Amino acid sequence: MPLPRASGILLHPTSFPSRFGIGDLGKSAYEFIDFLVAGKQRYWQILPLGPTGFGNSPYMCFSAMAGNPLMLSLEKLYHNGFLTGDDLLKAPDFPPERVDFQQVVATKMPLLEKACDSFKNSASPGQHKDFARFCESKAYWLDNYALFMALLEVHQGASWHTWEKDIARREPEAVDRWRSQLSNQIFFQKYIQFEFFHQWQELKAYANQGGIEIIGDIPIYVAHNSADVWAYPENFRLDEETGEPALMAGVPPDYFSETGQLWGNPVYDWQQLEQDNYGWWVQRFQSILDYVDLIRIDHFRGFEGYWVVPQGETTAMNGAWLKGPGAVFFEAIKQQLGRLPIIAEDLGVITPEVEALRDRFEFPGMKILQFAFGGGAGNPYLPFNYTRNSVVYSGTHDNDTTGGWFEQLSDGERQTLIDYLGGISADGVHWDLIRLAYSSISNLAIIPVQDLLGLGNEARMNYPGTATGNWEWRYQEGHLQPQISDRLQNLGAVFGRLPS
Repeated sequence: MPLPRASGILLHPTSFPSRFGIGDLGKSAYEFIDFLVAGKQRYWQILPLGPTGFGNSPYMCFSAMAGNPLMLSLEKLYHNGFLTGDDLLKAPDFPPERVDFQQVVATKMPLLEKACDSFKNSASPGQHKDFARFCESKAYWLDNYALFMALLEVHQGASWHTWEKDIARREPEAVDRWRSQLSNQIFFQKYIQFEFFHQWQELKAYANQGGIEIIGDIPIYVAHNSADVWAYPENFRLDEETGEPALMAGVPPDYFSETGQLWGNPVYDWQQLEQDNYGWWVQRFQSILDYVDLIRIDHFRGFEGYWVVPQGETTAMNGAWLKGPGAVFFEAIKQQLGRLPIIAEDLGVITPEVEALRDRFEFPGMKILQFAFGGGAGNPYLPFNYTRNSVVYSGTHDNDTTGGWFEQLSDGERQTLIDYLGGISADGVHWDLIRLAYSSISNLAIIPVQDLLGLGNEARMNYPGTATGNWEWRYQEGHLQPQISDRLQNLGAVFGRLPS
Protein backbone atom coordinates (compact mmCIF):
# COMPACT_ATOMS: atom_id res chain seq x y z
CA MET A 1 0.00 0.00 0.00
CA PRO A 2 1.88 3.11 -1.19
CA LEU A 3 1.98 5.85 1.45
CA PRO A 4 1.48 9.58 0.88
CA ARG A 5 4.56 11.78 0.73
CA ALA A 6 4.98 12.73 4.36
CA SER A 7 7.25 12.61 7.40
CA GLY A 8 7.21 11.35 10.95
CA ILE A 9 9.12 10.73 14.15
CA LEU A 10 10.31 7.48 15.78
CA LEU A 11 9.94 7.44 19.57
CA HIS A 12 8.84 4.73 21.98
CA PRO A 13 6.45 5.86 24.76
CA THR A 14 8.84 4.69 27.50
CA SER A 15 11.19 7.49 26.37
CA PHE A 16 8.85 10.31 27.42
CA PRO A 17 9.85 12.36 30.47
CA SER A 18 7.81 11.48 33.56
CA ARG A 19 7.91 11.80 37.35
CA PHE A 20 7.61 8.04 37.73
CA GLY A 21 10.78 6.82 36.07
CA ILE A 22 9.39 5.71 32.72
CA GLY A 23 7.53 7.40 29.90
CA ASP A 24 3.78 6.99 30.28
CA LEU A 25 0.51 7.89 28.59
CA GLY A 26 0.00 11.12 30.51
CA LYS A 27 0.95 14.77 30.05
CA SER A 28 4.25 14.30 28.18
CA ALA A 29 2.63 12.01 25.62
CA TYR A 30 0.08 14.69 24.75
CA GLU A 31 2.81 17.34 24.60
CA PHE A 32 4.71 15.13 22.17
CA ILE A 33 1.63 14.91 19.94
CA ASP A 34 1.42 18.72 20.05
CA PHE A 35 5.08 18.85 18.98
CA LEU A 36 4.33 16.58 16.01
CA VAL A 37 1.36 18.72 14.99
CA ALA A 38 3.44 21.92 15.26
CA GLY A 39 6.11 20.34 13.06
CA LYS A 40 3.49 19.35 10.45
CA GLN A 41 4.31 15.69 10.87
CA ARG A 42 1.87 12.99 9.82
CA TYR A 43 3.23 9.86 11.55
CA TRP A 44 4.41 8.75 14.96
CA GLN A 45 6.27 5.43 14.88
CA ILE A 46 6.57 3.35 18.05
CA LEU A 47 8.09 0.03 19.07
CA PRO A 48 5.90 -2.89 20.24
CA LEU A 49 3.63 -1.94 23.15
CA GLY A 50 3.57 -5.29 24.94
CA PRO A 51 4.49 -6.16 28.56
CA THR A 52 8.21 -6.87 28.66
CA GLY A 53 10.11 -9.56 30.52
CA PHE A 54 13.81 -10.18 31.16
CA GLY A 55 15.96 -7.60 29.41
CA ASN A 56 12.96 -5.26 29.04
CA SER A 57 12.89 -5.72 25.27
CA PRO A 58 9.62 -4.74 23.57
CA TYR A 59 10.49 -7.48 21.07
CA MET A 60 10.32 -10.18 23.78
CA CYS A 61 6.97 -9.70 25.47
CA PHE A 62 4.73 -11.86 27.65
CA SER A 63 1.97 -11.31 25.09
CA ALA A 64 1.72 -10.34 21.43
CA MET A 65 -1.61 -8.62 22.11
CA ALA A 66 -1.49 -7.04 25.58
CA GLY A 67 -0.19 -3.60 26.57
CA ASN A 68 2.63 -2.74 28.96
CA PRO A 69 1.09 -1.61 32.29
CA LEU A 70 4.30 0.23 33.22
CA MET A 71 3.22 2.85 30.66
CA LEU A 72 0.02 3.60 32.56
CA SER A 73 -0.26 7.20 33.76
CA LEU A 74 -0.69 7.30 37.52
CA GLU A 75 -1.90 10.90 37.24
CA LYS A 76 -4.79 9.73 35.06
CA LEU A 77 -5.68 7.07 37.63
CA TYR A 78 -5.62 9.81 40.27
CA HIS A 79 -7.92 12.05 38.23
CA ASN A 80 -10.29 9.10 37.82
CA GLY A 81 -10.43 8.73 41.61
CA PHE A 82 -8.55 5.43 41.90
CA LEU A 83 -5.40 6.85 43.52
CA THR A 84 -4.93 9.63 46.07
CA GLY A 85 -2.68 12.66 46.07
CA ASP A 86 -0.58 11.00 48.76
CA ASP A 87 -0.01 8.04 46.44
CA LEU A 88 1.58 10.33 43.86
CA LEU A 89 3.86 11.91 46.45
CA LYS A 90 5.52 8.57 47.16
CA ALA A 91 7.57 8.51 43.96
CA PRO A 92 11.32 8.18 44.63
CA ASP A 93 13.98 10.13 42.74
CA PHE A 94 14.34 8.34 39.42
CA PRO A 95 17.23 8.89 37.00
CA PRO A 96 15.95 11.49 34.50
CA GLU A 97 17.72 10.20 31.38
CA ARG A 98 17.24 6.43 31.76
CA VAL A 99 14.59 3.95 32.82
CA ASP A 100 15.53 1.98 35.91
CA PHE A 101 13.07 -0.82 35.17
CA GLN A 102 13.56 -2.59 38.49
CA GLN A 103 12.83 0.57 40.46
CA VAL A 104 9.87 1.43 38.22
CA VAL A 105 8.30 -2.00 38.75
CA ALA A 106 8.80 -1.76 42.52
CA THR A 107 7.14 1.66 42.58
CA LYS A 108 4.33 1.42 40.06
CA MET A 109 2.97 -2.11 40.46
CA PRO A 110 1.84 -1.66 44.11
CA LEU A 111 0.09 1.56 43.08
CA LEU A 112 -1.63 -0.21 40.19
CA GLU A 113 -2.79 -2.88 42.64
CA LYS A 114 -4.20 -0.15 44.87
CA ALA A 115 -5.97 1.43 41.90
CA CYS A 116 -7.46 -1.97 41.08
CA ASP A 117 -8.82 -2.33 44.61
CA SER A 118 -10.28 1.18 44.39
CA PHE A 119 -11.90 0.33 41.07
CA LYS A 120 -13.48 -2.79 42.53
CA ASN A 121 -14.91 -0.89 45.47
CA SER A 122 -15.77 2.55 44.10
CA ALA A 123 -16.12 2.48 40.32
CA SER A 124 -19.48 3.59 39.00
CA PRO A 125 -21.93 1.10 37.46
CA GLY A 126 -21.05 2.55 34.07
CA GLN A 127 -17.33 1.95 34.65
CA HIS A 128 -17.98 -1.62 35.74
CA LYS A 129 -20.07 -2.10 32.61
CA ASP A 130 -17.27 -0.72 30.45
CA PHE A 131 -14.84 -3.12 32.12
CA ALA A 132 -17.14 -6.09 31.52
CA ARG A 133 -17.59 -5.07 27.88
CA PHE A 134 -13.81 -4.78 27.44
CA CYS A 135 -13.21 -8.22 28.97
CA GLU A 136 -15.81 -9.77 26.70
CA SER A 137 -14.54 -8.13 23.51
CA LYS A 138 -10.90 -9.05 24.20
CA ALA A 139 -11.56 -12.49 25.69
CA TYR A 140 -9.89 -14.24 22.73
CA TRP A 141 -6.50 -13.16 24.12
CA LEU A 142 -7.23 -11.58 27.50
CA ASP A 143 -8.45 -14.72 29.29
CA ASN A 144 -5.31 -16.70 28.48
CA TYR A 145 -3.04 -13.73 29.16
CA ALA A 146 -4.51 -12.88 32.56
CA LEU A 147 -4.26 -16.49 33.76
CA PHE A 148 -0.74 -16.79 32.35
CA MET A 149 0.48 -13.67 34.17
CA ALA A 150 -1.14 -14.80 37.43
CA LEU A 151 0.57 -18.19 37.08
CA LEU A 152 3.86 -16.52 36.22
CA GLU A 153 3.70 -14.58 39.48
CA VAL A 154 2.93 -17.71 41.49
CA HIS A 155 5.91 -19.44 39.86
CA GLN A 156 8.18 -16.43 40.53
CA GLY A 157 8.77 -15.70 36.87
CA ALA A 158 9.87 -19.23 35.92
CA SER A 159 9.15 -20.16 32.30
CA TRP A 160 5.86 -21.99 31.77
CA HIS A 161 7.56 -25.16 30.53
CA THR A 162 9.03 -25.66 34.06
CA TRP A 163 5.63 -25.47 35.80
CA GLU A 164 3.73 -28.50 37.07
CA LYS A 165 3.06 -30.69 34.04
CA ASP A 166 -0.73 -30.47 34.22
CA ILE A 167 -0.88 -26.67 34.03
CA ALA A 168 2.14 -26.42 31.71
CA ARG A 169 0.14 -28.56 29.29
CA ARG A 170 -3.13 -26.74 30.05
CA GLU A 171 -5.07 -29.80 31.13
CA PRO A 172 -8.69 -28.61 31.61
CA GLU A 173 -8.99 -29.61 35.27
CA ALA A 174 -5.75 -27.80 36.11
CA VAL A 175 -6.84 -24.68 34.22
CA ASP A 176 -10.18 -24.60 36.05
CA ARG A 177 -8.50 -25.13 39.43
CA TRP A 178 -5.96 -22.36 38.91
CA ARG A 179 -8.57 -19.95 37.54
CA SER A 180 -10.51 -20.39 40.78
CA GLN A 181 -7.47 -20.10 43.05
CA LEU A 182 -6.07 -17.03 41.26
CA SER A 183 -9.31 -15.15 40.62
CA ASN A 184 -8.09 -11.96 42.35
CA GLN A 185 -4.79 -11.92 40.46
CA ILE A 186 -6.63 -12.60 37.19
CA PHE A 187 -8.97 -9.69 37.86
CA PHE A 188 -5.98 -7.43 38.46
CA GLN A 189 -4.35 -8.42 35.18
CA LYS A 190 -7.58 -7.75 33.30
CA TYR A 191 -8.05 -4.44 35.07
CA ILE A 192 -4.63 -3.04 34.15
CA GLN A 193 -5.19 -4.09 30.53
CA PHE A 194 -8.55 -2.31 30.63
CA GLU A 195 -6.85 0.85 31.90
CA PHE A 196 -4.04 0.56 29.34
CA PHE A 197 -6.48 0.19 26.47
CA HIS A 198 -8.56 3.12 27.73
CA GLN A 199 -5.56 5.44 28.21
CA TRP A 200 -4.03 4.44 24.88
CA GLN A 201 -7.30 4.93 23.01
CA GLU A 202 -7.63 8.43 24.45
CA LEU A 203 -4.09 9.27 23.33
CA LYS A 204 -4.60 7.75 19.89
CA ALA A 205 -7.83 9.72 19.42
CA TYR A 206 -5.97 12.91 20.35
CA ALA A 207 -3.25 12.10 17.83
CA ASN A 208 -5.71 11.24 15.06
CA GLN A 209 -7.67 14.43 15.70
CA GLY A 210 -4.43 16.33 15.12
CA GLY A 211 -3.84 14.52 11.84
CA ILE A 212 -1.22 12.18 13.33
CA GLU A 213 -1.34 8.47 12.50
CA ILE A 214 0.49 5.89 14.59
CA ILE A 215 2.79 3.28 13.06
CA GLY A 216 2.92 0.22 15.30
CA ASP A 217 5.39 -2.65 15.26
CA ILE A 218 4.77 -6.41 15.05
CA PRO A 219 7.82 -8.58 15.78
CA ILE A 220 7.49 -11.62 13.55
CA TYR A 221 8.24 -13.90 16.53
CA VAL A 222 6.95 -14.03 20.10
CA ALA A 223 8.80 -14.85 23.30
CA HIS A 224 8.90 -18.49 24.34
CA ASN A 225 7.82 -17.57 27.87
CA SER A 226 4.62 -15.93 26.73
CA ALA A 227 0.89 -16.46 26.93
CA ASP A 228 0.87 -17.05 23.17
CA VAL A 229 3.20 -20.06 23.24
CA TRP A 230 1.74 -21.48 26.45
CA ALA A 231 -1.83 -21.22 25.16
CA TYR A 232 -1.12 -22.35 21.58
CA PRO A 233 1.94 -24.66 21.67
CA GLU A 234 0.74 -26.40 18.51
CA ASN A 235 1.56 -23.25 16.54
CA PHE A 236 5.28 -23.49 17.36
CA ARG A 237 8.17 -25.89 16.80
CA LEU A 238 8.64 -27.10 20.37
CA ASP A 239 10.28 -30.13 21.91
CA GLU A 240 7.30 -32.34 22.77
CA GLU A 241 8.90 -33.65 25.95
CA THR A 242 10.37 -30.50 27.48
CA GLY A 243 8.32 -27.73 25.88
CA GLU A 244 11.51 -25.87 24.97
CA PRO A 245 12.04 -24.48 21.45
CA ALA A 246 13.19 -27.30 19.19
CA LEU A 247 14.31 -24.71 16.66
CA MET A 248 15.24 -21.17 17.70
CA ALA A 249 14.82 -18.01 15.67
CA GLY A 250 17.58 -15.61 14.73
CA VAL A 251 19.57 -14.25 11.82
CA PRO A 252 22.99 -15.23 10.48
CA PRO A 253 26.03 -12.95 10.80
CA ASP A 254 25.32 -9.53 9.28
CA TYR A 255 25.93 -5.79 9.65
CA PHE A 256 24.75 -5.84 13.25
CA SER A 257 26.68 -8.85 14.61
CA GLU A 258 29.62 -11.02 13.51
CA THR A 259 28.09 -14.11 15.13
CA GLY A 260 24.55 -13.36 14.01
CA GLN A 261 21.67 -12.78 16.37
CA LEU A 262 20.29 -15.72 18.34
CA TRP A 263 16.93 -14.46 19.55
CA GLY A 264 15.89 -17.75 21.14
CA ASN A 265 12.22 -17.47 20.17
CA PRO A 266 10.53 -20.63 18.94
CA VAL A 267 9.80 -20.58 15.22
CA TYR A 268 6.34 -21.26 13.86
CA ASP A 269 4.87 -24.52 12.68
CA TRP A 270 3.62 -22.94 9.48
CA GLN A 271 1.84 -26.09 8.30
CA GLN A 272 -0.24 -26.17 11.48
CA LEU A 273 -1.04 -22.47 11.16
CA GLU A 274 -2.12 -22.91 7.55
CA GLN A 275 -4.55 -25.68 8.56
CA ASP A 276 -6.28 -23.14 10.82
CA ASN A 277 -6.24 -20.53 8.02
CA TYR A 278 -3.74 -18.54 10.13
CA GLY A 279 -6.39 -17.82 12.77
CA TRP A 280 -3.91 -16.81 15.47
CA TRP A 281 -2.23 -14.36 13.11
CA VAL A 282 -5.58 -12.89 12.11
CA GLN A 283 -6.32 -12.24 15.78
CA ARG A 284 -2.87 -10.71 16.19
CA PHE A 285 -3.39 -8.27 13.33
CA GLN A 286 -6.85 -7.43 14.64
CA SER A 287 -5.49 -6.71 18.11
CA ILE A 288 -2.69 -4.39 16.96
CA LEU A 289 -5.11 -2.46 14.76
CA ASP A 290 -6.96 -1.62 17.99
CA TYR A 291 -3.85 0.35 18.96
CA VAL A 292 -2.34 1.74 15.73
CA ASP A 293 -3.14 2.92 12.20
CA LEU A 294 -0.29 1.26 10.28
CA ILE A 295 1.80 -1.83 11.00
CA ARG A 296 5.53 -2.25 10.57
CA ILE A 297 6.40 -5.96 10.40
CA ASP A 298 9.78 -6.55 11.99
CA HIS A 299 11.90 -9.16 10.16
CA PHE A 300 9.57 -9.31 7.17
CA ARG A 301 12.00 -11.55 5.31
CA GLY A 302 11.06 -14.38 7.69
CA PHE A 303 7.79 -14.83 5.83
CA GLU A 304 9.72 -15.83 2.72
CA GLY A 305 12.60 -17.70 4.36
CA TYR A 306 13.70 -17.86 7.99
CA TRP A 307 16.89 -18.79 9.82
CA VAL A 308 16.61 -21.61 12.37
CA VAL A 309 19.18 -22.66 14.97
CA PRO A 310 18.95 -26.04 16.74
CA GLN A 311 18.30 -26.19 20.46
CA GLY A 312 21.53 -26.01 22.45
CA GLU A 313 23.45 -23.57 20.23
CA THR A 314 24.79 -20.42 21.88
CA THR A 315 25.20 -18.28 18.74
CA ALA A 316 23.28 -18.01 15.47
CA MET A 317 26.21 -19.10 13.33
CA ASN A 318 25.24 -22.77 12.99
CA GLY A 319 21.82 -22.54 11.44
CA ALA A 320 19.92 -23.08 8.21
CA TRP A 321 17.35 -21.32 6.06
CA LEU A 322 13.84 -22.80 5.86
CA LYS A 323 11.07 -21.80 3.48
CA GLY A 324 8.40 -19.48 4.91
CA PRO A 325 4.70 -19.38 4.02
CA GLY A 326 5.20 -16.59 1.48
CA ALA A 327 2.31 -15.16 -0.53
CA VAL A 328 -0.14 -17.81 0.73
CA PHE A 329 0.00 -16.23 4.18
CA PHE A 330 -0.66 -12.66 3.04
CA GLU A 331 -3.41 -13.76 0.64
CA ALA A 332 -5.16 -15.55 3.53
CA ILE A 333 -4.84 -12.48 5.78
CA LYS A 334 -6.10 -10.23 2.97
CA GLN A 335 -9.14 -12.44 2.39
CA GLN A 336 -10.09 -12.27 6.07
CA LEU A 337 -9.16 -8.70 7.00
CA GLY A 338 -8.88 -6.83 3.71
CA ARG A 339 -5.82 -4.95 2.53
CA LEU A 340 -3.65 -4.19 5.55
CA PRO A 341 -1.55 -1.00 5.92
CA ILE A 342 1.84 -2.74 6.27
CA ILE A 343 5.44 -1.51 6.15
CA ALA A 344 7.99 -4.28 5.56
CA GLU A 345 11.20 -4.21 7.61
CA ASP A 346 13.33 -5.67 4.83
CA LEU A 347 16.81 -5.20 6.26
CA GLY A 348 19.55 -7.82 6.53
CA VAL A 349 20.01 -10.70 4.09
CA ILE A 350 17.43 -9.83 1.43
CA THR A 351 16.98 -12.03 -1.63
CA PRO A 352 15.09 -11.36 -4.87
CA GLU A 353 12.35 -13.66 -3.54
CA VAL A 354 11.89 -11.44 -0.47
CA GLU A 355 11.71 -8.35 -2.67
CA ALA A 356 9.18 -10.04 -4.95
CA LEU A 357 6.97 -10.94 -1.96
CA ARG A 358 7.16 -7.37 -0.65
CA ASP A 359 6.39 -5.84 -4.06
CA ARG A 360 3.55 -8.25 -4.88
CA PHE A 361 1.53 -6.75 -2.03
CA GLU A 362 2.93 -3.21 -2.53
CA PHE A 363 4.38 -3.09 0.99
CA PRO A 364 6.83 -0.18 1.39
CA GLY A 365 10.35 -1.31 2.34
CA MET A 366 12.90 0.46 4.53
CA LYS A 367 15.95 2.52 3.55
CA ILE A 368 18.59 3.41 6.16
CA LEU A 369 20.90 6.34 5.42
CA GLN A 370 23.54 5.10 7.84
CA PHE A 371 24.01 2.07 5.55
CA ALA A 372 24.50 4.17 2.42
CA PHE A 373 28.11 5.30 2.33
CA GLY A 374 30.09 2.14 1.72
CA GLY A 375 30.17 -0.08 -1.34
CA GLY A 376 30.07 2.47 -4.13
CA ALA A 377 27.31 3.91 -6.31
CA GLY A 378 25.40 0.63 -6.43
CA ASN A 379 24.63 0.73 -2.69
CA PRO A 380 20.82 0.35 -2.46
CA TYR A 381 20.70 2.70 0.53
CA LEU A 382 22.02 5.69 -1.43
CA PRO A 383 19.04 8.00 -2.01
CA PHE A 384 19.37 8.04 -5.80
CA ASN A 385 18.73 4.27 -5.76
CA TYR A 386 15.45 4.49 -3.84
CA THR A 387 11.96 3.75 -5.09
CA ARG A 388 9.06 5.98 -4.10
CA ASN A 389 7.22 3.21 -2.28
CA SER A 390 9.69 3.12 0.61
CA VAL A 391 10.35 4.60 4.04
CA VAL A 392 13.68 6.32 4.63
CA TYR A 393 15.26 6.59 8.08
CA SER A 394 18.43 8.29 9.24
CA GLY A 395 18.76 5.28 11.57
CA THR A 396 16.54 2.96 13.59
CA HIS A 397 16.30 1.85 17.22
CA ASP A 398 18.95 -0.81 16.43
CA ASN A 399 21.49 1.71 15.07
CA ASP A 400 23.86 4.22 16.53
CA THR A 401 22.44 7.71 16.72
CA THR A 402 23.58 9.72 13.71
CA GLY A 403 26.01 11.65 15.90
CA GLY A 404 27.48 8.43 17.32
CA TRP A 405 27.58 6.84 13.87
CA PHE A 406 29.48 9.76 12.35
CA GLU A 407 32.12 9.65 15.08
CA GLN A 408 32.83 5.98 14.33
CA LEU A 409 32.84 6.09 10.52
CA SER A 410 35.89 4.81 8.71
CA ASP A 411 37.89 7.47 6.88
CA GLY A 412 36.63 6.16 3.54
CA GLU A 413 32.95 6.21 4.51
CA ARG A 414 33.29 9.62 6.12
CA GLN A 415 34.81 11.03 2.94
CA THR A 416 32.09 9.41 0.82
CA LEU A 417 29.47 11.03 3.05
CA ILE A 418 31.16 14.43 2.85
CA ASP A 419 31.44 14.17 -0.93
CA TYR A 420 27.78 13.13 -1.22
CA LEU A 421 26.56 15.98 0.98
CA GLY A 422 28.98 18.54 -0.39
CA GLY A 423 30.37 19.04 3.11
CA ILE A 424 29.09 18.91 6.68
CA SER A 425 27.01 21.94 7.61
CA ALA A 426 27.44 24.08 10.69
CA ASP A 427 24.15 22.67 11.97
CA GLY A 428 25.72 19.23 12.40
CA VAL A 429 25.65 15.96 10.53
CA HIS A 430 22.34 14.97 12.15
CA TRP A 431 20.53 17.82 10.39
CA ASP A 432 22.36 17.01 7.16
CA LEU A 433 20.98 13.46 7.23
CA ILE A 434 17.51 14.69 8.19
CA ARG A 435 17.58 17.02 5.19
CA LEU A 436 18.85 14.18 2.99
CA ALA A 437 16.00 11.94 4.13
CA TYR A 438 13.42 14.65 3.48
CA SER A 439 14.85 15.41 0.04
CA SER A 440 14.79 11.76 -1.09
CA ILE A 441 12.06 10.33 -3.30
CA SER A 442 10.90 7.92 -0.57
CA ASN A 443 7.26 8.61 0.16
CA LEU A 444 7.85 8.61 3.91
CA ALA A 445 10.78 9.95 5.95
CA ILE A 446 11.04 8.89 9.62
CA ILE A 447 13.56 10.45 12.01
CA PRO A 448 14.40 9.15 15.52
CA VAL A 449 14.00 11.82 18.21
CA GLN A 450 17.63 11.29 19.21
CA ASP A 451 18.70 12.63 15.81
CA LEU A 452 16.43 15.67 16.12
CA LEU A 453 18.32 16.46 19.32
CA GLY A 454 21.78 15.75 17.87
CA LEU A 455 22.62 13.24 20.59
CA GLY A 456 25.49 10.74 20.66
CA ASN A 457 25.44 7.06 21.47
CA GLU A 458 24.69 7.76 25.12
CA ALA A 459 21.13 8.04 23.79
CA ARG A 460 21.16 4.83 21.76
CA MET A 461 18.08 2.66 22.33
CA ASN A 462 19.36 -0.86 21.61
CA TYR A 463 22.55 -2.80 20.93
CA PRO A 464 21.48 -5.96 19.06
CA GLY A 465 22.96 -9.12 20.51
CA THR A 466 23.22 -7.75 24.06
CA ALA A 467 20.63 -8.94 26.57
CA THR A 468 20.71 -6.15 29.16
CA GLY A 469 21.19 -2.39 29.37
CA ASN A 470 18.94 -1.57 26.43
CA TRP A 471 15.60 0.23 25.95
CA GLU A 472 16.35 2.69 28.75
CA TRP A 473 16.86 6.09 27.09
CA ARG A 474 14.53 9.00 27.86
CA TYR A 475 14.57 12.63 26.79
CA GLN A 476 13.94 15.37 29.33
CA GLU A 477 11.43 18.16 29.77
CA GLY A 478 12.21 21.08 27.48
CA HIS A 479 14.27 19.13 24.96
CA LEU A 480 11.72 19.36 22.13
CA GLN A 481 11.89 23.11 21.56
CA PRO A 482 9.65 25.04 19.13
CA GLN A 483 12.62 25.83 16.90
CA ILE A 484 12.93 22.10 16.15
CA SER A 485 9.30 21.76 15.10
CA ASP A 486 9.63 24.99 13.10
CA ARG A 487 12.61 23.55 11.27
CA LEU A 488 10.79 20.31 10.52
CA GLN A 489 7.84 22.27 9.17
CA ASN A 490 10.18 24.28 6.93
CA LEU A 491 11.87 21.14 5.59
CA GLY A 492 8.46 19.61 4.97
CA ALA A 493 7.43 22.66 2.94
CA VAL A 494 10.67 22.67 0.91
CA PHE A 495 10.49 18.96 0.07
CA GLY A 496 6.76 18.48 -0.33
CA ARG A 497 6.07 16.51 2.85
CA LEU A 498 3.47 18.71 4.54
CA PRO A 499 0.04 17.19 5.21
CA SER A 500 -2.43 18.04 2.47
